[in-house]
Amino acid sequence: MTSGASAAARRGYIDAARGLAVLLMMEAHTTDAWTRAAAKHSAAFRDATVLGGFAAPLFLWLAGVAVVLAAGRAEARSGSRAAAVEGICRRGLEIFILAFLFRLQAFVVSPGSYLVTLFRVDILNVMGPAIALAGLMWGAASSDAVRVWLFAAAAAAIAMVTPVVRAASWIDALPTWVQWHLRPSGEYTTFTFFPWIGFVLAGSAVGALVTAARDEAAESRLHVWLAGAGAALIGVGLVTAARPSIYASSSFWTSSPTWFAIRVGVMTVALAGLKGCAAAVDRVRAARAVRPAWRAIERLGRGSLFVYWIHVELVYGYASWLWRGRLPLWATLAAWAAFSALMYGALVLRDRVWRSHESPRIRPSARDRGHGSVRHAGDLVGAFDPPAADAGVAR
Repeated sequence: MTSGASAAARRGYIDAARGLAVLLMMEAHTTDAWTRAAAKHSAAFRDATVLGGFAAPLFLWLAGVAVVLAAGRAEARSGSRAAAVEGICRRGLEIFILAFLFRLQAFVVSPGSYLVTLFRVDILNVMGPAIALAGLMWGAASSDAVRVWLFAAAAAAIAMVTPVVRAASWIDALPTWVQWHLRPSGEYTTFTFFPWIGFVLAGSAVGALVTAARDEAAESRLHVWLAGAGAALIGVGLVTAARPSIYASSSFWTSSPTWFAIRVGVMTVALAGLKGCAAAVDRVRAARAVRPAWRAIERLGRGSLFVYWIHVELVYGYASWLWRGRLPLWATLAAWAAFSALMYGALVLRDRVWRSHESPRIRPSARDRGHGSVRHAGDLVGAFDPPAADAGVAR
């Protein structure tokens, strides 16, 4: 059963986590596109790449969290679990369609690519089906407790079979466009279903735990326990990564369950930390000086789809050709900060334009803008990836 506390209001710390993912996404893209080749061999660039590499799994993981919260709220409003599942699946389909529209836009705005790039597998191609799958699994379970175990088991299974699937010979017999969804294929697969869908399911397990929290105090205690569980996952991942692999073929940075576990652990700890920061910003007088910055990060999180949609072409397209691949790393990081401010300004402008054209009769109330709406579940989009095949930067 969905608790009233869980569905009552938008959780600002989840928006802040998504806003952090937006900043990491832009850091990953700008450092990849604007840094000169000589600087890409430095340890600092490596560290920046690894940091930016958390953007994509964080977006997918938070999408899983939001799916469960949205489904619970939709069920509470309509009284129908089937209607809630239908809404989530519809949103997953919308995002999958948006993936192709985004590619079509890139093809038109930055001409010169081959037509086949319209079918390239990027984060939206993975996020859409993953949201639909999470919605179906949510509807199939009878309680939050069952959902936690179901989502966690499915996420672990996907992580464990990823090296096996990628090395399987039977994939060669599938149509080429299906192969791109299952196994890296050069520039045509920035992401694949394995293991990336697993992040959405892992986030859904956390979402089910948050939904079960009875009130604010219970939710805060939950995040303390989640921080401990996340730290344990990081420890297990590091220990097992140091041991011989059980797979005939596996890469730590792209397909190993150990790196999957470490990333999930880091994200779980980070979300718990952001929950604590949100409480401090609201309650501790000394922390209120940072409230405007905190609200700005939340706003970035709420507008993640918009920022994702407009920034990629600005980073990789003709708009930045003068300095693309020509900056030292320090200059790239400075440019990233300026570019992030520009994207925030574009988001503020969009919101003002939207409000100026929005009829008061259809303007949503504060309660209707709560975190649980199905629309918010699909708002979590972005892109990234670390240094290799399916771990390249998403564009």
